[in-house]
Amino acid sequence: MAKFDVHRNPGRHRDAIPFVVVVQSRRFDVHARRLVAPSMAATPLESGRYPDLAPRFIVDGQRVILDPLQLQTVPRDLLGPGVATLADDADSSRIVAAIDAVLSTSTG
Repeated sequence: MAKFDVHRNPGRHRDAIPFVVVVQSRRFDVHARRLVAPSMAATPLESGRYPDLAPRFIVDGQRVILDPLQLQTVPRDLLGPGVATLADDADSSRIVAAIDAVLSTSTG
């Protein structure tokens, strides 16, 4: 599994969070856990909130919103099947920018 690969969420909240995106560097592939960002099902209410912080994607025909405020680690063997990648320059740049916005000290 590579950085920006999208996996089905096998967990109990899979209806609200159908996918997770691996966001950690391949440098840490030897570790048993993966840092992931949830990709929540997009709703009309959420579609306009925090456009720079919560990038939108279409994954497996479904509109989702990445939520970098809910980063977490999961055991790699519990990740669901891979369904897509967001590794192209445009998609990965939006993911990195969103995570940077969460971690940045420039605005507070």
